[in-house]
Amino acid sequence: MQTFAHFMLRHRRWVIGFWLVVLLAGGTAAGRLPDRLSSDFSLPGKEGSEIQAALARTYGVSADLGYLPVLTAPAGRTIARADVTAVAKRLRAMGGVQVLDYGGTGDPGFLTEGGHRTFLLVYGPQPAGFDDPLADSVDRTVRAAARERGLTAAVTGYNQLSAGDDTGGDEGLSVLGETLVGALGALLVLVFVFASFLALLPLLIAGVSILATFLVVLGLTTFTEVSFVVQFLIALVGLGVAIDYSLLVVSRWREERARGRSNDEAVVTAVATAGRAVLASGITVAISLVALAVVDVPLIRSMGFGGMVIPVISTLVVLTLLPVLLSLVGPRVDRPRIRREGHPSRAWSAWARMVVRYRWAAAGVACAALALAVVPVFGLQIGQSGSDSLARDGVAHDTLTALRTGGVGDGVLTPMPLLVRSGTDATAVAAAAGRLEGVRMAVVAPASKAGVTEVVVVPRHETVDHTSVAVVSAVRDATRDLPGYIGVAGRGAVVLDYQRAVFDDFPYALGLIALVTFVLLVRTFRSLLLPLKAVLLNLVSVAAVFGLVTWFWQHGHGSGALFGIAATGALTFWLPVLIFAFLFGLSMDYEVFILARMREEYDRTGSTSYGVEHGLGRTGRLVTSAALILFFAFAAPAAAPGTDIKVLATALGAGILLDAAVVRALLVPAMVSLFGKYNWWLPAGIARLLRVEPSPLTPDTIVPDGHDAGSRPSADSSVGASDGALTDACTGEERGEIRDGSAPVR
Repeated sequence: MQTFAHFMLRHRRWVIGFWLVVLLAGGTAAGRLPDRLSSDFSLPGKEGSEIQAALARTYGVSADLGYLPVLTAPAGRTIARADVTAVAKRLRAMGGVQVLDYGGTGDPGFLTEGGHRTFLLVYGPQPAGFDDPLADSVDRTVRAAARERGLTAAVTGYNQLSAGDDTGGDEGLSVLGETLVGALGALLVLVFVFASFLALLPLLIAGVSILATFLVVLGLTTFTEVSFVVQFLIALVGLGVAIDYSLLVVSRWREERARGRSNDEAVVTAVATAGRAVLASGITVAISLVALAVVDVPLIRSMGFGGMVIPVISTLVVLTLLPVLLSLVGPRVDRPRIRREGHPSRAWSAWARMVVRYRWAAAGVACAALALAVVPVFGLQIGQSGSDSLARDGVAHDTLTALRTGGVGDGVLTPMPLLVRSGTDATAVAAAAGRLEGVRMAVVAPASKAGVTEVVVVPRHETVDHTSVAVVSAVRDATRDLPGYIGVAGRGAVVLDYQRAVFDDFPYALGLIALVTFVLLVRTFRSLLLPLKAVLLNLVSVAAVFGLVTWFWQHGHGSGALFGIAATGALTFWLPVLIFAFLFGLSMDYEVFILARMREEYDRTGSTSYGVEHGLGRTGRLVTSAALILFFAFAAPAAAPGTDIKVLATALGAGILLDAAVVRALLVPAMVSLFGKYNWWLPAGIARLLRVEPSPLTPDTIVPDGHDAGSRPSADSSVGASDGALTDACTGEERGEIRDGSAPVR
């Protein structure tokens, strides 16, 4: 790292010129990228997606119900079949839609109790993006045709409910707007940390990192599909990661200058120490994301590849451009020098001493808090948000409520298209499906096309999570062996297929992430126990976050009060995987930051207690500030109108705060103190394999003032010449002091 830093400083102009070109190109790429991103959620090779493709080819429509018009007769009247036929005829005249209704089938299942209302199942083409060009036309046509027959009409449906209420004013912030809000929050934290114009430097680094990432992802779209979610991740995760990494390096640079080093010497030392931690952190985050490629789902795989670019580019910018800028303008912008880095934080040092003194109690409190947060995760449901969480008012919500009141149920939102070959008895297939428990009705579409006949099965309850989709499996099992069966599609079928595709392979991704991270951290910390503890604590921390998300969003304890959203009933199938990958990597950042400094202090002194106290004293404020920066970065998308984006943002934001406050500030120092000398042990054989220095198992030294480091003094404790020397306190042959402004260790 020292050689690398010297190389960067010798080629300052080339480094600045390169990133200037990237900055300009990235600005252009940021405007073009949204048009190149994919909103495709298909699963090639799975039954639901294959039948969806067959429906698109044969009927030109999506397998998901596009629109659910509801016709209401005046008081004292019932719905006449001829009136429904007239409205359906007007809809078919639009072209591009498929309509199933009471008029065409005569099935009384289309009527509410008493016959006062009826619903129509209207399928439209698969939208290319999130905007449905037919939505307004369908709504106008239905209302106009209903008025002519003396009826009133309204349109509901899953998509209409997802759009929220009908006020039309809540479109949320753009990606740029969300980034600016996050940057403003980050600037406030940076001003507090640095108390100088140096606070602007990490923001500059973040800007270059974000635009460079947009450029790379734009190139990535020429080789593979990249999900639309990646643009949010680039802007917000990229903002937080780049600033966090910059914060660590800049703080170490200030610390080295406070110790009397020249500017360039301070830059090189910062890169060799903090920069090494940044490199390890960036690789860890990248590994946790690229491991998503193991999951055989195009959407998840694209998020993995696209997300991996974020920490890689941020690390590259921080280790190349930031040292050059510190060398050129660092001292000039570090004004006014209100806050200095000559000493560890008194507050964090005192906190570390207290944790070490009461380490058993601290570990117990932290474990109890995590266990309490983990409990709800055992009720986690995977699928999609339920209709109740999508809208609490508006026409779509009120129309669905009227259907429920009429005994129809919300299963009409998620009907299942079932395809059979023409020439076989489609009526027998419909009868077999209609007899199943949980099915309201099954009707045969009037017309067959290209040798295919469609049977539409309407469940009594919407099929959106892994308990409600049992009816989809029941329909498949009951009809699979009947003549002419092709397959079942629809929203519930996709949820079921995603559950199997994503979570059957996810344990392999989890194992790969844990293994590679462990090996990387063994090399970084020169320890076996610290990496094992880090991986296990990260898994527990992420499980606690899922528990909180389950309690808050799925069960609705607070989602209504804070966001006006009822209990979702489930988490969308792609959210848990993405939340895990990012939280595992981002949480490991803080583990690396803290433990790398503890290891450095231990290597200088041979004292675990000293390493904990001074390591946390130096990094506690930085980790807390970094967590706040990431929290502010996620606060903006939490205000977006989409429920899934809200869930993702709040999960990541809450997870970062929980990890920084409970795990890294309390549990990590307590456990390091408890493990004592065993933290730092790396056998010679493993060290040779990983090409690092071994770390033998030696007793701890003793810190003065009666503060026991956890073992008797070492007879062979020493530090580098630049920091003085330490020898055995028992023999008293020689004494040296650590000249960093702290109390001497003898």
